[in-house]
Amino acid sequence: MDTHESTFPLIISVDDHTVEPATVWQDRLPEKYRGAGPRIVRAPVKEMTFLGGRFKPVMGGPGDDGPVGDWWVYEELRRPLTRLDTAVGYDRDEIRLEVITYEQMRPGSYDVTARLADMDVNHVQSALCFPTFPRFCGQTFTEAKDHDLGLLCVRAYNDWMVEEWCGPDARGRLIPLTLIPLWDAELAAAEVRRNAARGVRAVAFSEIPPYLGLPSVHTDDWDPFLAACDETGTVVAMHIGSSSRMPSTSADAPPAVGSTITYANCCFSMVDWLMSGKFEQFPNLKVMYAEGQIGWIPYILERADVVWEENRGWGGVADKVHRPPSELFAEHVYGCFFDDAFGLRNLDSIGVGNVLYETDYPHSDSTWPKSREVGEAQMGHLEPDVVERIVRGNAIELLGLTDEGLWPGGGGAR
Repeated sequence: MDTHESTFPLIISVDDHTVEPATVWQDRLPEKYRGAGPRIVRAPVKEMTFLGGRFKPVMGGPGDDGPVGDWWVYEELRRPLTRLDTAVGYDRDEIRLEVITYEQMRPGSYDVTARLADMDVNHVQSALCFPTFPRFCGQTFTEAKDHDLGLLCVRAYNDWMVEEWCGPDARGRLIPLTLIPLWDAELAAAEVRRNAARGVRAVAFSEIPPYLGLPSVHTDDWDPFLAACDETGTVVAMHIGSSSRMPSTSADAPPAVGSTITYANCCFSMVDWLMSGKFEQFPNLKVMYAEGQIGWIPYILERADVVWEENRGWGGVADKVHRPPSELFAEHVYGCFFDDAFGLRNLDSIGVGNVLYETDYPHSDSTWPKSREVGEAQMGHLEPDVVERIVRGNAIELLGLTDEGLWPGGGGAR
């Protein structure tokens, strides 16, 4: 672990990412499904664009020209590994939308031992990791034609996450985040309970399910899943982009437009939840917004309270939202940030207990290897006990970690 003289607390990052090793599904699916399950193929890229918030890669065939990379192949899906998946260690100007192979990645992207070493360099003690190939809430398997196979893929991923990525080699420093079969709320509830029984306290979900062709949180369709989360203390973790639609303004808007307004989906989603009545229906439910930053939250809470107070009669929420949205936020919602000086200057309007820290390793936005330095610069005006809560204390409480900040189900916490 880093021995820097700084008194800045050891970081618990609630938003990092894992790049799944090539054999995750081939090792765990029943033999008859392995030919149809996710697998890696090395091939050239024929075309690849990222405009208007849409990523469109086209895989080339044998003998085609073009840069060669590793591709996930699953049903009709062809999804390449890209430099944006694992950009840490590269100069910002060298990070481009390009295909890569596993050999061209930083090993900490997919290897537990190497990940822990990179966490040491970055003053990070523990980390919760979102997926890459399944996408941020497992929508890859939801969009697949064969949902029987999709369910096996979800369970295989969760077994790998718990038993290997967060297994004994991680020494309690990697915190499991599991997936659900989004197409069936009853199956989702069963998967939440299966994983909660082995110590998992976080599950990925979509920020805006209707963008995936799924019911909204205003319906009762998700109630079996939400009841399972409520009963087991499982946090609903929503990452920007988990609706498969990043904010943008036009089909030809460059990625910089979407990158600037990535928080917008979190903003829309949070208003959905605050006006849904679900926090009163499920009083133990907690939700968190990974990589959404926090500076936008104060105004939304102010506006939501005004709408609830003045317009709830015709606004369709009088019969299900019986308390000001800002009160519901304080009890149920967590904002996550890695670089938000403005939000930290307005912390009193957000709530010290509603903020979590993250490093976004190994993505292009990551503050690695200077997450401590960024935190020190942006939190220098805060009292040490407040910094402690933001950087690790809130995460320990929310995710059921030990007092030392480790996952109790990991090898190092026994």
